[in-house]
Amino acid sequence: MPRRRRYGNVTGIVSAKLNASAALALPGQCSHFAAFLGEMVYSLRVTDAATTKPAADDKWIRKFLAHLATDRGASVYTQRNYQQALLEFFHWYQQEQSAFADESASARHAVAWEKLQRDDFRAYLRFLGRQNLGRAAIQLRFSALRTFYKFLIRHGEAEVSPIKNLSLPKQARRLPKFLTLQQMGDLLKAPIKLMNLAKRKGPGRPVSAGVCLRDVAVLETIYSCGLRISELCGLRAEDIDWSEQHVRVRGKGKKERLVPIGQPALQTIQAYWGTLKRPPAGEAPVFLSETKKAAPLQPVQLSRRLKQYLVIAGLDPTLTPHKLRHSYATHLLDAGADLRSVQELLGHAHLITTQVYTHVTTERLKKAYDAAHPRA
Repeated sequence: MPRRRRYGNVTGIVSAKLNASAALALPGQCSHFAAFLGEMVYSLRVTDAATTKPAADDKWIRKFLAHLATDRGASVYTQRNYQQALLEFFHWYQQEQSAFADESASARHAVAWEKLQRDDFRAYLRFLGRQNLGRAAIQLRFSALRTFYKFLIRHGEAEVSPIKNLSLPKQARRLPKFLTLQQMGDLLKAPIKLMNLAKRKGPGRPVSAGVCLRDVAVLETIYSCGLRISELCGLRAEDIDWSEQHVRVRGKGKKERLVPIGQPALQTIQAYWGTLKRPPAGEAPVFLSETKKAAPLQPVQLSRRLKQYLVIAGLDPTLTPHKLRHSYATHLLDAGADLRSVQELLGHAHLITTQVYTHVTTERLKKAYDAAHPRA
C-alpha cells in the first residue's frame, strides 16, 4: 500500500503512483509528463484543501459568482473554473499573510482587493510556476482574476486592475485536431455497427436500438451544425425549424444564433424520435438521457459513448466531442467557405478564434504541395 503523504489522504496515493509512472516515461515525453504530473498533483492538493477549508467568506467573490450565473449566463464549466481560480488565490493570499500575523488572525484575514499591487500577482505567478502547472492552466487562473477585477472596477470597489499588462507565459500554438471525411463517415456509422453487432452476439448485456439511433442523431447533429457539447445537450424540440432546416442554438453568454442543419441529421432525429413513446415537443430536450425518462442527455454520457464509437471506427479513443466541431469547421473551409461565415456558424465572438482553422488547411496544402509538386 503506497504511503499516504501529509498533504492529503487522496493526493499522496495518486502522487506516488504518478511519480512511479513518470520513471517509465520515454525521454521525449518527460517534459510533457512533468507538466501533466504537476498540474494533476496541484489540482488534487487544491481539492483536498477545499474539503478541509470553508469556502472563501468574501462578499465580492460571492457577488461576482452570482453575476456570472445570472447576468452573464456563463456555463456551469465557466462558473466552476472561475470559482476554483478565485478560491485558490484567496487561500494562497491568506497563507502568505499568515507569515506576518498570528494564525488566529490569518484565518479571518480578508482580501482587500483594491489594495493589492502588481507585485502580489507576480508573487502568485511565481507560486503557480513552482507547482509545474501548464501554461494553459496559468492563463485560465489569471483570466478569471482579470474578469473579476473588471467586475470590481464597474462596481467602484477598485480603481485599476493590478493584473493589466502583467506578463504571463505564452501558450504554445497548437493546431486543432480533426477527422478526415473518411474518418468522419466511419464514425457516423459506428452506432449502427454496434447495434447490428449486439443483435448477432446473443447473450450479454443488451444494447438498446433506441440509444444507438439517438447516438447516430447526436453525431450527425454535432457534425451538421458544429455545436459545442453543451449546446447540443441544451437543444429543445422547439429549437428545430423543420421547414427552414435550421436550429436555434444557445451559445456562451446566453447568445443565440441560427445554424443550418442538413437533411441527413433531421432524418436521424426523426428516426430516433420514432423509437420514443412520446416524441419531444416544446421545451423538451431533443436528446434524452434515457428512452424512458425526459432528462436531457448529459455531456459526460456523450463523451463516454463517443469513446466506444471511436474504438469501433478504428480511431483514437482519446478524441473528445469538441474534435467533431473542429472537423466541421475544417471541412467547411476546405470546401471554400469564407472565414467570416464560419465564424458566425461557430458562434465565435472574435475572428481570430476562427483563424486557427486556416492554419490547419494551410498546413495540409503545404504537405500536398511538397508531396506532389516536382520542384517543391
